[in-house]
Amino acid sequence: MDRRRGWIAGVYWALTLAFLAIGVFLAIRAPIDETMGPIQKLIYLHLPVAVNTFLASLVVCVASVGYLAARGQKWDDLAQAAAAVTVLNGTVLLLTGMFWGKVAWDLWWTWSPRLTFSLILWALYLAYLIVRRRIASPERRALVSAVYGAVAFLDVPLLYLAVKLLPDVHPTQSGLVPAMYPALWTWMAAITMISGGLIAARFSLARLPAFRWEHEASGPIIPPAAGLTG
Repeated sequence: MDRRRGWIAGVYWALTLAFLAIGVFLAIRAPIDETMGPIQKLIYLHLPVAVNTFLASLVVCVASVGYLAARGQKWDDLAQAAAAVTVLNGTVLLLTGMFWGKVAWDLWWTWSPRLTFSLILWALYLAYLIVRRRIASPERRALVSAVYGAVAFLDVPLLYLAVKLLPDVHPTQSGLVPAMYPALWTWMAAITMISGGLIAARFSLARLPAFRWEHEASGPIIPPAAGLTG
């Protein structure tokens, strides 16, 4: 069984790398936007990581609700794995957005609705991971994380509404022409496969008894106040 799983994982990541390589090739060959210039090609990475940030946070929410309903450890492990990938994608989203803004508008950052809610989303899931490490009890950690993970997802519809309803420095149109879509969809497939693969890998790691024992034995990063005073 382990050999079969290893073979499947190898094929999966080989296909992922193939999609990524094809995406890079198509992005290089894609036409340059007449208004924004070469920096517009960041959309091939920026948009897929944005979509996958939302998808990963949705997995956190679903897994959190699953834990609250069934109290199964697998739901907590899945939520934690998806939260880590949410933070990773959110970091890439913010960095590519900042670089794009600096080149396009000579601004590293502006407190526009889209950027503000994106930063809040990233901070919420980073806090999720930090809070988990501060709680020693596995049961209490899973319960607190589940409630937090379900509520944190509310930022996603707020971000969507902000994009649709509030004025923003970002363009409302993508500016993509038909010749750019093959590169975009290939990158979308590659980033989605990377995100899904990372969630699955982190989830599988968390299910290993040795990993769970080491994690529980290490305790929280910051000891409880009672332990410091007693």
